[in-house]
Amino acid sequence: MALHFQSLTELEVLCTHLYIGTDLTQRIEAEKALLELIDSPECLSKCQLLLEQGTTSYAQLLAATCLSKLISRISPLPVEQRIDIRNYILNYVASQPKLAPFVIQALIQVIAKITKLGWFEVQKDQFVFREIIADVKKFLQVDYSRPSAKHRKIATSFRDTSLKDILVLACSLLKEVLAKPLNLQDQFQQNLVMQVLKLVLNCLNFDFIGSSADESADDLCTVQIPTTWRTIFLEPETLDLFFNLYHSLPPLLSQLALACLVQFASTRRSLFSSPERAKYLGNLIKGVKRILENPQGLSDPGNYHEFCRFLARLKTNYQLGELVMVKEYPEVIRLIANFTITSLQHWEFAPNSVHYLLTLWQRMVASVPFVKSTEPHLLDTYAPEITKAFITSRLESVAIVVRDHLDDPLDDTATVFQQLEQLCTVSRCEYEKTCTLLVQLFDQNAQNYQKLLHSAPGIPVDMAIQEGRLAWLVYLVGTVVGGRLTYTSTDEHDAMDGELSCRVFQLISLMDTGLPRCSNEKIELAILWFLDQFRKTYVGDQLQRTSKVYARMSEVLGITDDNHVLETFMTKIVTNLKYWGRCEPVISRTLQFLNDLSVGYILLKKLVKIDAVKFMLKNHTNEHFPFLGISDSYSLSDFRCRTTFYTALTRLLMVDLGEDEDEFENFMLPLTVSFETVLQIFNNNFKQEDVKRMLIGLARDLRGIAFALNTKTSYTMLFDWMYPAYLPVLQRAVEQWYAEPACTTPILKLMAELMQNRSQRLNFDVSSPNGILLFREASKMICTYGNQILSLGSLSKDQIYPMKLKGISICYSALKSALCGNYVSFGVFKLYGDNHFDNVLQAFVKMLLSVSHSDLLQYRKLSQSYYPLLECLTQDHMSFITNLEPPVLLYVLTSISEGLTTLDTVVSSSCCTSLDHIVTYLFKHIAKEGKKPLRCREAAQAGQRLLHFMQQNPDVLQQMMSVLMNTIVFEDCRNQWSVSRPLLGLILLNEKHFSELRASLINSLPLPKQEVLAQCFRTLMEGVEQSLSIKNRDRFTQNLSVFRRDMAEALRCHGLTEPCGLDMMS
Repeated sequence: MALHFQSLTELEVLCTHLYIGTDLTQRIEAEKALLELIDSPECLSKCQLLLEQGTTSYAQLLAATCLSKLISRISPLPVEQRIDIRNYILNYVASQPKLAPFVIQALIQVIAKITKLGWFEVQKDQFVFREIIADVKKFLQVDYSRPSAKHRKIATSFRDTSLKDILVLACSLLKEVLAKPLNLQDQFQQNLVMQVLKLVLNCLNFDFIGSSADESADDLCTVQIPTTWRTIFLEPETLDLFFNLYHSLPPLLSQLALACLVQFASTRRSLFSSPERAKYLGNLIKGVKRILENPQGLSDPGNYHEFCRFLARLKTNYQLGELVMVKEYPEVIRLIANFTITSLQHWEFAPNSVHYLLTLWQRMVASVPFVKSTEPHLLDTYAPEITKAFITSRLESVAIVVRDHLDDPLDDTATVFQQLEQLCTVSRCEYEKTCTLLVQLFDQNAQNYQKLLHSAPGIPVDMAIQEGRLAWLVYLVGTVVGGRLTYTSTDEHDAMDGELSCRVFQLISLMDTGLPRCSNEKIELAILWFLDQFRKTYVGDQLQRTSKVYARMSEVLGITDDNHVLETFMTKIVTNLKYWGRCEPVISRTLQFLNDLSVGYILLKKLVKIDAVKFMLKNHTNEHFPFLGISDSYSLSDFRCRTTFYTALTRLLMVDLGEDEDEFENFMLPLTVSFETVLQIFNNNFKQEDVKRMLIGLARDLRGIAFALNTKTSYTMLFDWMYPAYLPVLQRAVEQWYAEPACTTPILKLMAELMQNRSQRLNFDVSSPNGILLFREASKMICTYGNQILSLGSLSKDQIYPMKLKGISICYSALKSALCGNYVSFGVFKLYGDNHFDNVLQAFVKMLLSVSHSDLLQYRKLSQSYYPLLECLTQDHMSFITNLEPPVLLYVLTSISEGLTTLDTVVSSSCCTSLDHIVTYLFKHIAKEGKKPLRCREAAQAGQRLLHFMQQNPDVLQQMMSVLMNTIVFEDCRNQWSVSRPLLGLILLNEKHFSELRASLINSLPLPKQEVLAQCFRTLMEGVEQSLSIKNRDRFTQNLSVFRRDMAEALRCHGLTEPCGLDMMS
């Protein structure tokens, strides 16, 4: 679509295609046209045309989008033009009160971008974009890509110069709203109040100290209000204002007032002295009491949710000892308890808000042992009531869910687990009451269930209700048993746990004898939760053998100690694996339980004596355990659980394996049979789909086995079993199915696991070539995969990671393990003319060049495998780095430069180390020039190539020096030691550029400050010599710590009102 729009009509057709069109081709063409429009010299005039004469909101949105992209470009528009755009938009928004909300939002974002990106721009000695408050105030007469360092610097300056004024202005507007009668039928007035409340909320949500990496998280419960705001928070009128707004406004607005109060309740404790804090808390509690005494507004889900958050924040920020000292505490805790009980009883209303109420009670009860105050906390009165309300409400919900076909809360296991983990602490307070209730309910429901089982086939609904109730009861028993670890317990409490546990173990026996006829997935998942909680509490290395939990269990079930419990566990695991093969949730949870059991050595010694374990070690085939089958009824993703199964099984095998190769061969027999079948089918070219599924399963099985083999003897047995017989089969599979990640990913992950020299397991005997043989196989597989995957060509954005980048990241991870595993002497390859090492390095380069720099950093797994690999290459294989073609070397160095600024410290630290190796290599080469003995000619040539490249591209190292200095001076540098190591080499290699950086920074400040900064730089290089010896590096690192502290102090005193010249990366 050529872009020569002559009329408004053509532009509006473009908008229709772009925003509401259903034809994908037309939308793609419209996106291209939008990019052309932004680059067009007519862009601004066309945007004005759309805003002033456009007949649809989408025309105005297109104009806002174009303007946003235009002012975000790296080469900015002239200052005068940006001022004109800002003023035009402000006037436009003020004069068009009926704009669609999404258009207003888009236009305001343009103003915000202009303001932020121009924050340090100076014109006629004035910061022209900082008068935003004054500019906006004109319309409020109560009728009314840059580096992270630069963004943070702008945000800090904005916080110190303008944010408080904005908050004060917004609060004064809200006071006027309360003072004058508000016509809430007037949509304009309602929108105005909403935007002012949102403004206050955004002020309180501001990232004051640069720590909120994830804005969606709710666990950052302390708001770091600046000390200069103290006066606002000490005035009782401030809190009263928002409580009054809550009571005066309709729900859509009152929930915003409550959201502001959530932030007020989260204000950092250190803002107040102790008496001030007590007074502030007292005002918050009064507000809570007033809301609960007038609860009409809480019937709105938005208000209810924010109020629950508000209550949770009270306990997060204030100690129980402080809360009980508040005069209204007894009355308020009674009201909160009643509110919580009512909320739990109405389980279908705003279920996501219950989390906050349970958080409040969990933290309150957990604090009881630490309260020193003589004032009663009353939790022993109310906590059992909360527990009872939770238990009874969940049981009562089952009949409603089944009969009305509602979504079952039990299906959302993540939420159930979260709530139960919160309840476990609360339930142990006055545990006798909770235990008595559970025993009574369990006996009653178990009897009803047995009657239904033994009666003639009845109404399915009744059975479903009874099974749902039993599932909840088993979950609840597991929860209260698990609560023993979170609360002070006595022998009597242990005996009560035994009473409850007896009943669940009896239910397990009842359910398993009825398999496969009577089975229920929800009860099985609940039983696994109970078993896991019992394991954590009463089974383990630290178990007290005299625990009273077994008193009742020995009478009823004959379970006298943890050995008997382990037998019960393993019998249940084998039963589940036999009968639940087609139910992935039960199988994966069962295998996770088995895996957790197999971790401790003492437990392993006990487990291997159990008959069920011996049976598993000898019969791990799909005949006994159907989930190991390969039929089409299993999805390929279900095969993942096989890795967990074989990891646990191999740990059990390892206990008594020693050097018994026959025992190992017997264990591997089912896998041997499968591989032989695959070989036969491959050779005869039939049933290729079956082969693929078998190989995926085998790769996952072998990865689990390899993960558990942590000794040289056992790993050697596995290697001898796999090589040379079966590794070529995996090579062939990668070559044949390279475009199917479901097949290649498990095989590549297996190879990456085999390359891991964990616990020195790959340090083969001196006479063994196994290390080199293993590396050759890995090299072949990586080269095969790398060459084939590049033949796929360009892939769409949603396909590029699963189809290509994931496999590349696994290859890089495997190669990194080999390079730093210290079990292969790589010099041998060149010495004997073996090209496997050179081939794999070339495959690394080819794959790397097919990935963009943005993708390298965008996909975390890829960056966390590429950068550590690069670190290994620069440390031990600089000859390879220096031999790279100039464009490739430039690509690698650019990737390091971009990685230095990332927030991921693993990546940035790897980049610093790689850069240090390169700089050190170059520095040593320059130091040796002129003293080149003949025997070092090859090394000298490699150094000369690198030096020549750096001379041709001097800006590469200079840019990286600027980045590192910028990080030290302006950013929250979390890996200062790592940054200091390459920085010294960069300074010694680029002394002239370092002097220019220093001069530009010093000259950007007023004269009184210039000498302070000059002294900081003198201190930085004090006692530092022209060498990269460890002693000299350590001296520089120490100086850098002092330099960073002194620079921060100097710039803080300067108030950060510096113009943009202060940014070293400009």
